[in-house]
Amino acid sequence: MRFSILIFTSLLCSATIAKAQSYVTSGGLRLGTDWGLTLQQRIAEHVTIEGILQKSFQRDEFMVTALAERHYKIMLNGLNLYVGAGLHKGWNNQPATAEKPDGFENPFGITGIGGLELTIARLNLSYDFKPAINLYGGERTVYVQSGLSLRYVFYSNRDLKKKERERKREERRKKLRFWEKD
Repeated sequence: MRFSILIFTSLLCSATIAKAQSYVTSGGLRLGTDWGLTLQQRIAEHVTIEGILQKSFQRDEFMVTALAERHYKIMLNGLNLYVGAGLHKGWNNQPATAEKPDGFENPFGITGIGGLELTIARLNLSYDFKPAINLYGGERTVYVQSGLSLRYVFYSNRDLKKKERERKREERRKKLRFWEKD
């Protein structure tokens, strides 16, 4: 136990303030206690928003989750630790039971997330733990979820830098051709 705490602490301490994630936009599949689709968009230097559409294997329930996540670069380029939180809304189709003769209400609540991700070229692989606390509705008050996500990087930092270089190059060309009208 002490050894795992030591390793986790050293990983956390090795986080740097360099760009944590090497992508701007990525999306793909999520598989674990639930299955679904995931889309991430970087909105600040170390911050992404993530949308997850998921269907439960355990319940007849569909859920939409919106999360804000903070990324921390650890040891290698493309390897990140991330934590975040957000909201979820579900639609429950479970039939009535003896305990719930009127059926289950649609859940709504808060969700936390923590995980590790690795980006290599255009592929992003992550594993996370995602507890969801229902403020109302749902089969239970707390859903304990985890998942493995495989995402394709649609827009990377490299693409962003290339576009910026092209924009600067075009500005320089316009300055050199000052006699031409726009």
